[in-house]
Amino acid sequence: MSAGEQRGRKPRADVQRNRAALLETAQRHFLRHGVGTSLEAVAKEAGVGPGTLYRHFPTREALLAAVLQTRSEELVVRRADIDRLGDPAEALERWLRAMEEYFSAFSGLPDPLMAAARAQEPDNPLTIPCHILISATDQYVRAAQLAGRVRASVRGHDLFLAACSVAWIKGTGTEEESLDRLRTLLASGYLEPDTQA
Repeated sequence: MSAGEQRGRKPRADVQRNRAALLETAQRHFLRHGVGTSLEAVAKEAGVGPGTLYRHFPTREALLAAVLQTRSEELVVRRADIDRLGDPAEALERWLRAMEEYFSAFSGLPDPLMAAARAQEPDNPLTIPCHILISATDQYVRAAQLAGRVRASVRGHDLFLAACSVAWIKGTGTEEESLDRLRTLLASGYLEPDTQA
């Protein structure tokens, strides 16, 4: 069989099963123990050796990116709902809250996401998901800017990092009332005064 034929073949059933088991187990461990959970424990619970885990996911970031991909459907649905809003400032606010909740899925998740967004390393598997979210945020920012509701100097990257920061603070057990005050403070920093008031 030629190399081209081998590349065109579907992965073996056991390979697919191992990958699915690793993703399901990793998601449970991330939920219970945060993103710093033991990868060896993930492999053991999934019924595979560490070598199998690292063949599928060479780094913690690769595993985390794959798990986040499986959880992204809810964010896609929320974005579709947000896109139907008529007020671009409200759409931006709702999108920031949706990202904040997405970033709060696992304890410690904001740290590797912020690192990937800052470093913009092409070989970091989290860089592409971050770029996608930053690009979506830019679209909401531009729409709100065109409506005169957001300052011209604001960028999607800035608000992506702000949402990560709020999610990080949320993960420390800060009460919701304090988080709401923080969100208001962030918003007052990027919203233009309402000229119709």
